[in-house]
Amino acid sequence: MQGAGSRDIEKAQALYGSGNMAAAAQACKAILRRNGRDVPALYLLALTAVQQRDCARAERVFAKLTKIEPNSAEIWANRGANLYALNLFDRALEAFDRALTIEPAFFEVLYNRGKLLNDVGRLEEALASYDKCLELMPGFVEALNNRGNLLAKLERNDEALASYQKCIAVAPTFATVWKNAGIILSKMRRYEEAAKALGRALELDPNAEDAIGYLVHARQQLSEWGDLPALTSRLLDCVQKGTGAVIPFVLIAAADSCRLQLQCARDYIAKEYPPADRMLWRGKRDTHARIRIAYLSADFRGHAVAYLTAGLFEHHDRTKFETIAISFSPGDPGEMQARIRNAFEKFTDVRNKNDREVANLIRELEVDIAVDLMGFTHYHRLGVLALRPAPIQLNYLGYPGTMGAPYIDYIIADRYVVPSHLRSGYSEHIVYLPDTFQANDTKRPLPTRAPSRLEVGLPERGFVFCSFNNPAKITPAVFDVWMRLLLQVENSVLWLLADSAASERNLRREAQARGIAPDRLIFAPRVGYDDYLARYRLADLFLDTLPFNGGTTASDALWAGLPVVTCSGEAFAARMAGSLLNAIGLPELITQTLSDYERLALKLATDAGMLTDIRAKLSRNRATYPLFDTDRFRRHIEAAFTTMHERHRRGEPPADISVSCIEGNEKTS
Repeated sequence: MQGAGSRDIEKAQALYGSGNMAAAAQACKAILRRNGRDVPALYLLALTAVQQRDCARAERVFAKLTKIEPNSAEIWANRGANLYALNLFDRALEAFDRALTIEPAFFEVLYNRGKLLNDVGRLEEALASYDKCLELMPGFVEALNNRGNLLAKLERNDEALASYQKCIAVAPTFATVWKNAGIILSKMRRYEEAAKALGRALELDPNAEDAIGYLVHARQQLSEWGDLPALTSRLLDCVQKGTGAVIPFVLIAAADSCRLQLQCARDYIAKEYPPADRMLWRGKRDTHARIRIAYLSADFRGHAVAYLTAGLFEHHDRTKFETIAISFSPGDPGEMQARIRNAFEKFTDVRNKNDREVANLIRELEVDIAVDLMGFTHYHRLGVLALRPAPIQLNYLGYPGTMGAPYIDYIIADRYVVPSHLRSGYSEHIVYLPDTFQANDTKRPLPTRAPSRLEVGLPERGFVFCSFNNPAKITPAVFDVWMRLLLQVENSVLWLLADSAASERNLRREAQARGIAPDRLIFAPRVGYDDYLARYRLADLFLDTLPFNGGTTASDALWAGLPVVTCSGEAFAARMAGSLLNAIGLPELITQTLSDYERLALKLATDAGMLTDIRAKLSRNRATYPLFDTDRFRRHIEAAFTTMHERHRRGEPPADISVSCIEGNEKTS
């Protein structure tokens, strides 16, 4: 087509280049008044609309352009990018594919196509698009970085790291890729390398606030405390500023504050997993003979959550409840996954489905109550819940804290973990169970034979303090208490979980700095679950951590007959062990300050009669108190499910629920 005079279009282009979009648009319109099919003027007018963020107007111009000039790969590429910005993904993909039909080696289009396919969950196709892009342009920094992110999402961690490393080789000052490399190294439990990569990201970009949380976590895992106070202070500043950059799970071990944890969760949800513009459940009240409950988890395998909940799943009253597992779990040939599969009426593996596909499945199943067992933990799928596939959605067990998400209606708790004066620290409505928030499984093996002390590296004589909590939960303040106990209890040792050579080295160094011989810290390697439980028979006292208590570990210790001393704080995670001790009739092992915690632990370690009495009481109570009564817990949580479902059926909004003790021996199928 004949274009406008070169002088007119050059003037419009100069205005565009100077950033004067309004004047450039007017200049284009003047040309188009003379010739409404002038391709250069139409194209520049579309681009000015894009720059002015008026994507709808830009699309109208692009639509006209592609009719006039259907064989321009550049125009189709820009139209696709504009449709992508409008979230018109199917049409954007068609435009990108038209551009590639015309010009197959258009690497920028392949890159944008990969981004779009990633966003809609077509991950393998997205990867192929990135790979083709990088064949054409091997040093394309953004493509290398995004390819790494995609591989990380696919849990192909080694390949993701390799992609990040290629990107770093090309662009060594690109802070984002250093951060992403640090995150994937953390997922791979290579915390020393992760800390170096994250530190480099912060050197390059001191404002990379989302790297701070990951670096704090890496330092916690490594028990590397030198700069941890300063980093934690920066982390709390980020939370206070409301940037949404801090992963809430990191904060649990860093700050015992309901207020900060709620703010962190709300800001993170708003930034990363906001409610969908169009919810899948739109008010329909389904009618079923039984209440349909879907449990969502990636931990239906040999995992702490599974060890606690397997009995609950098996005990559900199938005359009243239909149970469905929505599993994100990696394939696991172990006994626990097989047991949990058999516990559900429907077990659906959705690992390879995107969030919308999973949410659509839940809606198609007409689930009444969706129970999220993940929260902000590894492998979570919060994007599913953000689509609101079920009328009732609740947070339970996997994440010990508030979610701050408007689409999570309830959190399962008890009066100890969420006392009334701290109620305002939770966005969810509280379900107060009468005994404890924690499910337990009476089919857990009871260790019948413990190994000898020599077999596990313990001295034959002497007092054994034990804490098999994750090293990230060990804070300098708690460690100070432990070292003072070792100083005061002759021939005592501290038995800890072996997590990495670096954390062992650092903890031994910290012990020596506090006047304790490093060899008085003994590290237990990870073993199978039965052998792990049997180890507790060799310890004398379990020392809990603060502000992140033991949950499953404290329960395991009590199940195996080992007394637990805890110090309760403010937030949910800081009150878990206290809830368990109340539910097994041992409130005397709960303290409220670290000084009281230290005094009680010392008393138990030096008064053999007192410790013997406590162990005997624990042995008696294990069979008679509520903590390990799976069916009693089942009755209580089912009463909560029934109440929230009845409220929904009556058209009433969610509200706090208090479940009374339910006695009886009703049968379950």
